[in-house]
Amino acid sequence: MLENYLISIKGRQKIDNETGEVELTTLGSYVRKGNSKYIVYKEYDAENRNAPKTSVLKIDGNKKVTLMRGGADSTRLILECGKRHLCQYNTGFGNMMIGVFTSRVKSELGDLGGKLEIYYTLDINSNLSSSNELLITVKEANQKDVKNSVAGNQ
Repeated sequence: MLENYLISIKGRQKIDNETGEVELTTLGSYVRKGNSKYIVYKEYDAENRNAPKTSVLKIDGNKKVTLMRGGADSTRLILECGKRHLCQYNTGFGNMMIGVFTSRVKSELGDLGGKLEIYYTLDINSNLSSSNELLITVKEANQKDVKNSVAGNQ
């Protein structure tokens, strides 16, 4: 699969009164199969850059997104607007069952990319753990967007 799309992900997590934010920009793939769209990208661990984890976002219309992550800590989260799903989440230290309630999925993804917004909460043993936002932008990568480098070199 060609990694010819620039994928920008901004995640916000609010726990109690503290907010954390993570941003990731990477090259990946964006394809349509049937009525679903797929965003595929790799994440690299700072401690082990030779073992990337592949993440797949399957987008079904404007209501449902499934996040699948492979590797030793495989995870599958179902983010469906207006519904709560129990999902298996691997922390790297073990599996746990978490509740995922999605309040909003807004997809502005077209044939060449676009934006995806997801708002959801996580709960553990039915107790609210965090409120979360995912803001994802997908666009075709231009040659000027791609910087070739060797791992460890900046």
